[in-house]
Amino acid sequence: MTDQMQAGTVTITGHGKAGLEAYLARPLGDRPRGGVVVIHHLPGYDEGTKQITRTFAARGYAAICPNLYSREGEGVSPDEQLVGDVAGAAAHLNSLEGANGKVGVIGYCSGGRQAFLAAVSLDLDAAVDCYGAFVVKDPPADFPLQATSLISKAGDLSCPLLGLFGEDDRFPAPDEVAELDTELTRLGKEHEFHSYPGAGHAFFSVERTSYRPEAAVDGWKRILDFYGRHLAS
Repeated sequence: MTDQMQAGTVTITGHGKAGLEAYLARPLGDRPRGGVVVIHHLPGYDEGTKQITRTFAARGYAAICPNLYSREGEGVSPDEQLVGDVAGAAAHLNSLEGANGKVGVIGYCSGGRQAFLAAVSLDLDAAVDCYGAFVVKDPPADFPLQATSLISKAGDLSCPLLGLFGEDDRFPAPDEVAELDTELTRLGKEHEFHSYPGAGHAFFSVERTSYRPEAAVDGWKRILDFYGRHLAS
């Protein structure tokens, strides 16, 4: 495998057929490959998220991160717009030369919740939720993020789900992770959850004090193994 790649900003068709800025990274060569839609965290479409996108390309996947904040849809709910934007990003990946037709999604922080939302709304091949809050419970009344819980939609999960969480996190707290695990098990949905002691929220973020190297390194190994099983040709 080579880590040679092409990366840069592109325009894709998002929700409502609107033009949407996105960052695309893909390996060079014509080897068949799966695709990964990267959903950025609450701070936004930043260099850290672009580096994550390039990491997947270096591992042989075509990866794309739509800039969810590049426009707001008037008269449409954020969740509805997110699903449309992820669908557009997945379609763009499948239109690329060498695409094998398999697409996964991964999200961090608010993007973790949105990865779960995409997986219960679209036909995907794999989903990764990295410490996504408010899947099980609504946010507190004074919380700046407006969202609603998604656990009622768990029966619609279309693909295997990998969840990576910190035991010291408050959003989601360990009891919420356990509740989601129990519900997915009850529904017979394929999933695997891992929680890391000594890690809180955003333990993958190398530029933040929340970064926990041992958890992040192990998490990356699990992500790449998971996608290797579900997105390979």
